[in-house]
Amino acid sequence: MIDSFDLDKDLVFFDVESTGLHVIRDRILQIGMIKYFADGRSAEEKEMLINPGIPIKEDAMAVHGIRPEDVAHSPLFKQVAQEIMDFFGSADLSGYNLMRFDIPILMEEFARAGMRFSLEGRRVVDVQRIFYKMEPRTLSAAHRFYCGEEMEGAHDALADVKATVNVLKGQISAYQGVDYVDRDDNKVEEPVRNDVQQLHEFTNDLNVLDATQKLKRNGKGEVAFNFGKHNNKTVGEVLKIEPEYINWMIAKDFSVQVKEILKDEKKRFYA
Repeated sequence: MIDSFDLDKDLVFFDVESTGLHVIRDRILQIGMIKYFADGRSAEEKEMLINPGIPIKEDAMAVHGIRPEDVAHSPLFKQVAQEIMDFFGSADLSGYNLMRFDIPILMEEFARAGMRFSLEGRRVVDVQRIFYKMEPRTLSAAHRFYCGEEMEGAHDALADVKATVNVLKGQISAYQGVDYVDRDDNKVEEPVRNDVQQLHEFTNDLNVLDATQKLKRNGKGEVAFNFGKHNNKTVGEVLKIEPEYINWMIAKDFSVQVKEILKDEKKRFYA
């Protein structure tokens, strides 16, 4: 691993935690920044908690653990905007997934504070994109990684099937005895092992009921919507208030899975 970056300009790595994932409607709760100086000076770090001024979504709290009481006495973004802007200066930027989330939400916060955060003249290094490009999620790449050899006959159906067989064998061998810990620190002991039921449970969200992810089971085991204006409502609730919506879905271009589930729910409801 390299000891330092070869820089011709200051470089700031940053990350934000927020009230949710909507870059316009949600707000920043925390920002962490590390600046590497082009002149070789020691790196400078800065971290702030910020009062968002709006509620924090439950699913966001489940990820980062920042609760309303943690930021109740913290400054609003507009009160620290100049300090943050000064820290960035004219530096280049780096982070993980920052082009899709961190930069857009930061721009929105600065705009609400009456300031403009511009990318003009800045270079941006998104570490996630390096990862995705250098470790492509293709069958050939997986075969190379887990089987230690190049795949022959890529995109021939039977060759792809044989390669997939070899990849799964390689995965079961590679992850023998390895536990999985998700981003919420929930641990699954040895999820990748020679057990089809275990592999099924590990590779699928068992609460999602169809391949297009339009329907799901809620905490009570009821069939509910996973999209649109009735998101999180059960099919039964929608049948009570807007039965024509169910009929519309059955008649339109939704998957056969979705239509069959809705038909079954209708029969159960009216029975």
